[in-house]
Amino acid sequence: MRVLEIASEAIPFAKTGGLADVAGALPAALARLGCEVTLVIPGHREALDRGLAIEPAGIGFDVPVGARRVPARILRATVPGGHDALLVDNPEFFDRPALYGDYADDAARWMFFARAAAELSARLGAPFDVVHCHDWQAGLVPALLKILPPLVPAATRTVMTIHNMAYQGSFPASDMPLTGLDWRYFNWRQMECHDRVNLLKTGLVFADLVTTVSPTYAREIQSAPGGCGLEGVLATRSGTVAGIVNGIDTAAWDPRNDPHLPRPYGPDDARLGKLAGGIALFSRLGAAPPDGRPVVAFVGRLAGQKGVGLVVDLLHRLAGSGRVRFVILGTGDAHWEGELGHAAAEHPGAVHVSLGFDEGLAHLVQAAADLLLVPSLYEPCGLTQLYAQRYGTLPVVRATGGLVDTVIDVSPETVREGSASGFVFPHVDAGELERAVIRGLDAHADGELWQRLVRQVMGLDWSWDTRAREYLRLFERTCSQPPQPVES
Repeated sequence: MRVLEIASEAIPFAKTGGLADVAGALPAALARLGCEVTLVIPGHREALDRGLAIEPAGIGFDVPVGARRVPARILRATVPGGHDALLVDNPEFFDRPALYGDYADDAARWMFFARAAAELSARLGAPFDVVHCHDWQAGLVPALLKILPPLVPAATRTVMTIHNMAYQGSFPASDMPLTGLDWRYFNWRQMECHDRVNLLKTGLVFADLVTTVSPTYAREIQSAPGGCGLEGVLATRSGTVAGIVNGIDTAAWDPRNDPHLPRPYGPDDARLGKLAGGIALFSRLGAAPPDGRPVVAFVGRLAGQKGVGLVVDLLHRLAGSGRVRFVILGTGDAHWEGELGHAAAEHPGAVHVSLGFDEGLAHLVQAAADLLLVPSLYEPCGLTQLYAQRYGTLPVVRATGGLVDTVIDVSPETVREGSASGFVFPHVDAGELERAVIRGLDAHADGELWQRLVRQVMGLDWSWDTRAREYLRLFERTCSQPPQPVES
């Protein structure tokens, strides 16, 4: 199967979030399954400045963007993993200090990228079986491939993957000519939403298959508020909406071979490995060494959506109990950074806050922690809970999105079954989070139970190879079915 992956960012080239992890790892995993995969991303300044092996591909063409013809030069990169990566280079649009930034020409730059990627699909040899588009930045591609004079054969299928419904690529109606499509498609059934061009909606309407990053999130987005205004569109396509949980890079996140840890460990010696990690972590934070109290951590973006308000309340509820030490690592909203700083000042020795982000320190926190807080208000998939399990750390999560699909609540029944993998609380409520954490602390106090839980979660398979097989099955099913019809 020939697969073209189109995304706005991908490791190792450029990253702002989980999309880059998916777009970097999934093509390699599909290639390992025998697919012929090509990845297309923009030629961001960040990508070109990383010192990677990138060279001209010998492909160049002009892209219509409204009344303009904008040049696209295609670069080729060598990617470990057995697939090609092509970068759409145009300094006017992508030689910028940040990948995203509410730039005044965002409509033009992303419509240019989508059109260039669509054109590439017809210039790269044999036809692709699947063109896989990620998030709104590639949302125009399925429409271009369906509507324009055939760029690809009728047998090619398009797949649209949603990583976060909250980001939709909505632009003024006056930007419609930049798409290169007729105004008749600017209607409530196809590209228009609240009198604006909506690129995510465009992808959802025209793609042959819609996927998102967990089965529960796939259900949540088909009704309000999860659909963020597009729930009606998704509900009409419910038969072609599927959810696949993201994988993780099990080579980069492996406590047995992690260069960031002072002592690698596996399920059999996790206690000693975590003790060594705790000694190293608290030394790096300038704090007293481990003293037997369980370590509860939060690692991630300091934003309301991530439930940081619940974390702040939890600190004030439990930090003075003498039962636990908290470690917070992240950066984000200045308000929450300030609130966490106040909590650390009020509870010295019990609350340790490191503002900023350091990949090595994130690994060390995961290794040292006993419980990891993931109290998100909503979470399409989430990765930190998967990293935690890999490191023998039990996640404490709210029952939403991918957190539901990856964490099974600890109970007498799930412990007996061997399926227990964390502590789940149902509602956005600080008291419920506190009770879930206390359940975790009580379980930690039972040494035999805790070691059993640690072994269970470290044995879970969140590899991309498993996830890629699920994508491949969906691709094969989609290719065997009629294409999504286009209303004219």
